[in-house]
Amino acid sequence: MSKRDELIAKYAADLKDKCGVNADMDLLTKVTVGLGPSIYNADSSTVSGSDDKELATVKNNFLIKKLGLSDSNDLDKGIASVMDTYGQSNRNKYRAVVYYLLVKHFNRESAY
Repeated sequence: MSKRDELIAKYAADLKDKCGVNADMDLLTKVTVGLGPSIYNADSSTVSGSDDKELATVKNNFLIKKLGLSDSNDLDKGIASVMDTYGQSNRNKYRAVVYYLLVKHFNRESAY
């Protein structure tokens, strides 16, 4: 099992255990592959739900640039909803899991 496959399995477990979501493994794999080498770096592989600068980066670089969504309050509400689903008390919010939940939230599976 490759390192990436191990991480995808860990992300799927996080989705099930912390979010109560049964992952679409094909989509989760595509989201994870799309993140490239950032999944192997301890800092870039996670998202801080309380850091406004980090959340703005998620909004601009992922929701607007990658998914092609228009900038609006709905994006901030979507991010807040995903953070609530993941659980504010969870210290490690994996970027791949957050992005997967955002893709599902905005019904943008077609981007992958």
